[in-house]
Amino acid sequence: MPRCRWFLPGRTRCLRSAMPNVEDYLLGTDDTESVRLGVQHRLWAVQAAAIWERAGIEPGSRVLDVGCGPGYAAADIAQLIGPGGRLLGVDGSPEYVAQFADRMDRLGFSHAEVRKGDVHNIASIAGDEAGTFDVAYIRWGLSFSKDPDRLIEQVHKCLKPGGRVAIQDYFGYASIKLAPKNADFQRGIAAVAEYWTEHGDLDVMGEMPRILRETGFEVREFEVVQRLARPGNQIWNWPDIFWPSFIPRVVEAGYLTRAEADAFMAAWRSASASPDSFLLLPPVFEAIGVKR
Repeated sequence: MPRCRWFLPGRTRCLRSAMPNVEDYLLGTDDTESVRLGVQHRLWAVQAAAIWERAGIEPGSRVLDVGCGPGYAAADIAQLIGPGGRLLGVDGSPEYVAQFADRMDRLGFSHAEVRKGDVHNIASIAGDEAGTFDVAYIRWGLSFSKDPDRLIEQVHKCLKPGGRVAIQDYFGYASIKLAPKNADFQRGIAAVAEYWTEHGDLDVMGEMPRILRETGFEVREFEVVQRLARPGNQIWNWPDIFWPSFIPRVVEAGYLTRAEADAFMAAWRSASASPDSFLLLPPVFEAIGVKR
């Protein structure tokens, strides 16, 4: 834990004033989180493939995967663009970079490469390839950024004229609602959103039209995907595997007491066992910008 600046009565909250190190992931980089990311990708694969198609990813495309993680999405993109294309992934985690490289090697995708570094400096990481990419893809990366303006500006430098950036991220995360309503559950959601503000912005897509315009993009598309989960549905697994790994981090940071976390998980288990439950998932906004 970092040295604490101040505390709240009855809690041990510690606020970090600086942007976390690129290796200090909010969600961690252990094997459990890597597996969770794989499940998450599968649950959102249809939406990912759709925006890739709309952004113009096709055989032979040159694609930049910004904040590529272990390479789940990148593997699908590499397959779509084929050996005549080029995929470059950039991520700050050495663990994920190693997993990405191993995954592409096992799949035989020699046209896919990964480099470790801070995505806020992605143009310099791309080196001589900056200015040559057809499409950049960013999914659930901007909400972790303390400087999304700079990140998008850097992506702009990596794209060729007319290149597209395809983004999927949050706006209105705290609108997650469990039905029937449960105060213990909603208290946990509020704590998750508050904790996240140390590291980024769960409403980042609210600024995206402005950011894209000011960094030299034409906003070609701006839509929202709103999904509903019910017990037994595949998408119910998305939050179901997230809470056990993330809620303890919220407790450790001091945004929930252990008793509140226990009450949250009890509410979730009760909802999972009820045929009458449903969860309004966080809205995922999609944007496609074209480099002017």
